[in-house]
Amino acid sequence: MKAPGLLFLCVANSARSQMAEGLARARFGDRIRVQSAGSKPSTVNPFAIRAMAEIGIALSNQRSKSVLAIDPGSVDLVVTLCADEVCPLFLGNVRRIHWPLADPEMTAGTTDDRLTPFRKARDEIARRLDTLELP
Repeated sequence: MKAPGLLFLCVANSARSQMAEGLARARFGDRIRVQSAGSKPSTVNPFAIRAMAEIGIALSNQRSKSVLAIDPGSVDLVVTLCADEVCPLFLGNVRRIHWPLADPEMTAGTTDDRLTPFRKARDEIARRLDTLELP
């Protein structure tokens, strides 16, 4: 029996969806196939990498991917993480959940100022994963 597929989506696939992918992989292991993607993929944000490293989760093997590269047959549940942006669409007959989270990349200032919203997003995603009903 194949593991259910979970896909996290945001625009750039650089922070929120990457952190969600890392957190879900750490939490669910091989029981769930976890992926992330975006409508305009870029690179994994260094602040997302740093925020996740603080809790012992490495994002070094993850890369930004286009939603178009995701096999619809590998997905059973889509979680969108956009707040003020237009979330990418996933064309597939799957269950969908929307977790609107502000883009942590929009903060300027010192390194600590810029890292704080990434920590908040990470912690909120972790909290929501605790209540996620998996397929």
